[in-house]
Amino acid sequence: MLNERRNLLTAEQFAEVILNHLTSSQGKDPEHASIYDWRMALSLALRDQVIRPWFASTRTTYEAEAKRVYYLSMEFLVGRLIEDVATNLRAEDVAAAAMRSLGQDYGQVVRDEPDAALGNGGLGRLAACFMDSLATLGIPAYGYGIRYEHGLFEQHFKDGQQIETAENWLTQRYAWEFERPEVRYEIGFGGTVEKSGQTSKWIPAETIIASAYDTPVVGWNGLWANTLRLWAAKPVKVFDLDSFNRGEYLAASELEALARTISRVLYPDDTSEAGKELRLKQEYFFTAASIKDILRRLDSEGRVVRDLPQRVAIQLNDTHPAIAGPELVRLLVDERKLEMENAIDIARGCLGYTNHTLLPEALERWPEPIFKRVLPRHLEIVREIESAHLKASGSPVRILEDGDVKMGELSFIMAHKVNGVSALHSDLVRETVFEQLNRDYPDRILNQTNGITPRRWLHNCNPDLRILINDTIGTGWPADLEQLEKLVPHAQDAGFLEAFKAVKAKNKVRVANWLKSHHYIAVDPDAMFDAQIKRIHEYKRQLMNLLETVALWNEIRDNPNADWVPRVKIFGGKAAPGYVVAKQIIHLINDVAAVINADPQVKGLLKIVYPENYNVSMAELLIPATNLSEQISTAGNEASGTGNMKFALNGAPTIGTLDGANVEIRERVGAENFFLFGLTAAEVVERRKQQNYSAAAIAVSQRLSRALEQIENGVFSPGDPDRYQGLVQDLRQKDYFLVTCDFDDYFAAQRRVDSAYADQDSWTRMAVLNTARVGWFSSDRTIADYAKDIWNAHSLIGGARQPKGEVPR
Repeated sequence: MLNERRNLLTAEQFAEVILNHLTSSQGKDPEHASIYDWRMALSLALRDQVIRPWFASTRTTYEAEAKRVYYLSMEFLVGRLIEDVATNLRAEDVAAAAMRSLGQDYGQVVRDEPDAALGNGGLGRLAACFMDSLATLGIPAYGYGIRYEHGLFEQHFKDGQQIETAENWLTQRYAWEFERPEVRYEIGFGGTVEKSGQTSKWIPAETIIASAYDTPVVGWNGLWANTLRLWAAKPVKVFDLDSFNRGEYLAASELEALARTISRVLYPDDTSEAGKELRLKQEYFFTAASIKDILRRLDSEGRVVRDLPQRVAIQLNDTHPAIAGPELVRLLVDERKLEMENAIDIARGCLGYTNHTLLPEALERWPEPIFKRVLPRHLEIVREIESAHLKASGSPVRILEDGDVKMGELSFIMAHKVNGVSALHSDLVRETVFEQLNRDYPDRILNQTNGITPRRWLHNCNPDLRILINDTIGTGWPADLEQLEKLVPHAQDAGFLEAFKAVKAKNKVRVANWLKSHHYIAVDPDAMFDAQIKRIHEYKRQLMNLLETVALWNEIRDNPNADWVPRVKIFGGKAAPGYVVAKQIIHLINDVAAVINADPQVKGLLKIVYPENYNVSMAELLIPATNLSEQISTAGNEASGTGNMKFALNGAPTIGTLDGANVEIRERVGAENFFLFGLTAAEVVERRKQQNYSAAAIAVSQRLSRALEQIENGVFSPGDPDRYQGLVQDLRQKDYFLVTCDFDDYFAAQRRVDSAYADQDSWTRMAVLNTARVGWFSSDRTIADYAKDIWNAHSLIGGARQPKGEVPR
């Protein structure tokens, strides 16, 4: 039954399964197998164990006639899966013992697995956590996205500058997926719309195939498994033999190359018109394929389309899949002959929209000419949706405005529920970007604060802390993270504090060894590890962190005999290829690091580390070793954040603003265990109204003035002293994200950090209370709230009878 854990294989039995895959799947004997062969054999052996709950879950869903959740996202940053799958199957000890019996190092094999390059940052990692929690809770669900051949990009540094190269995670076979050649849909672009009376028919000029690849996602205890279905773009006609026989060899494969362009790269640079068109095609490609798949599954159950809202919940993860509304309406009206008004109501009954940003540039807008060229019928439907909205609400808000199609407004109008992802963010969504729409539809916006999966972000990535917690409060917490509250009394126990401190020290040694062996950087594991690892963006204010680092460097040089707390400043993250300012910030971080790290006056007291190509696996290494979590975005700009939750869960107090989920984290861990600084969201709005606010802030801050002058005068770029003139001038004259205004308060907060860290017992107590009090930020809690408040979906674990027979997927 699905409410019972099945019997695990013994280590001896599992070793036999691994050996079978080594020979039958990899075609190798143990004497000649590479680490890749062993990894594939282990992965396939684990995958075998997922099949039974996967099939059983699907059968149970059909038998129970249960509502399914469909989570549409451009990103699923799943990371490595061997450990993830083994953990959720509760087979990690068995797998490790089996590999040892075969003469293999389990950890080395796990580390050989490449990260699946299916995401950029928080958006994709959130989607992966949600898939884990949907399976853990036993809620029938599909994740839908794109099977990117090259993902985002691989980041390297050359002379301090970010260099992007193709991410090649699929050059090796991906062990976890199943290709579904029978699940294929034709997806059209461009062309014309033919009218016949009241009916319309879209005749695309270009057609490609969306081909499905399924990865099972198993939940905790192996009780339930859902499906992550990714779409690869393929040509309708693979190869033009006539062109080839004429000697036109490149032309013979041109159609295949053009089709595969759609699923090659995550977030292609959209600073050009061609880039914008490709981005829009990508979004329509995966969304249209997913909607067709949803309707196909409904048909297979013998249901009619009016049942759709009772059978289907479609969640739009940001505006990337916003075209789902018009596409579903198109299929209902043009192909299933529903009235437009009825089709819009049915679509809205299915759709929910998660807003992740208050930044105007992140709420997508497509130029109407591009939208019309790519999706002519959909533009007509958008006009119909807008007309229906204006008629029903009397609202002045339009979807089509100033020559653009506004995807945020489209998402809002076509969703029955719109949610923000932290309490502050949801309030700001109501008050700012969707102020008028909130008045038009006052019950539509609600909050769903983000969460993280405790399986990956503590149980897996911090094994020594896992063991300590298990020994202290038992083993129930990975499925009920709020059980960590039981640790609170132990924050007064000297023995527990010493053990907790030893775990952190061991994790720091592990990072120090990794930095030395992989990046040839020596750091002192006894120093404070101060980390800001996230996407590089002006609002996240890596630049403020760096300016404070320069100011601290100056202070240490001016007062070398003071009692300084040694620090290792750790940066990590990528900048979008077309984001010039973010890439300048990366260059500056590396230039400053080169100077400070070579300065004998601060040796042992201050060091900057910026490992290239930050990804999930790097986060899993760095987060457990971090002492101080930098969450310093300009208040009112970070929707939620999930890195803040991961650091706190692993015992790193936060230095941060009242932004995103920082507000709720501070409330739960206690103000005394959080280093607060900076303007509030309301104060940010008022400060921006003042004249010359950045110049005024610089004028009263000697430390900031000095740091800016050093950067401006080429202290950190002696070969090119004017390199950062533009960056500094932007701070002097614009500084939209208020780096200068928050700088002095940030510097003072960092000195409070120094004082607190000097008392290691007090600091460790603070770290323990962070771990103990953030159990509410589990993605299990978040998903349970989505299921209740938005999806009306239910868990089937322990519920339904399992029929025999074929499993429709």
